[in-house]
Amino acid sequence: MSSIVTVVFDRHREYELIAHATLPREAANRWLEEQWLALECEPSHPMGKVLVLDRILGIAKYAGEKRFAQPDAWTQQYAEAVAGVLERPAVRVDVAENVVG
Repeated sequence: MSSIVTVVFDRHREYELIAHATLPREAANRWLEEQWLALECEPSHPMGKVLVLDRILGIAKYAGEKRFAQPDAWTQQYAEAVAGVLERPAVRVDVAENVVG
């Protein structure tokens, strides 16, 4: 199953990625956790556990728009991980509004 992952930085700047063979949920979670640490992301809510949606948003934010504007293997892996962990046909990662839907 293919999934569409759209990463939005504002209403005029959004990037659509297609995940063709999503990662299994466990592998997707592991990849997101590794990227969270590698990018030195900080939780949006310092009190408590970092949720998967926080990771998805934080990674997009800390990776930056340039990375999504010029897609490469990393952005494809991001799309595969997001689709794999959320198991949805379409995901919208709105960095500006801090929402995953």
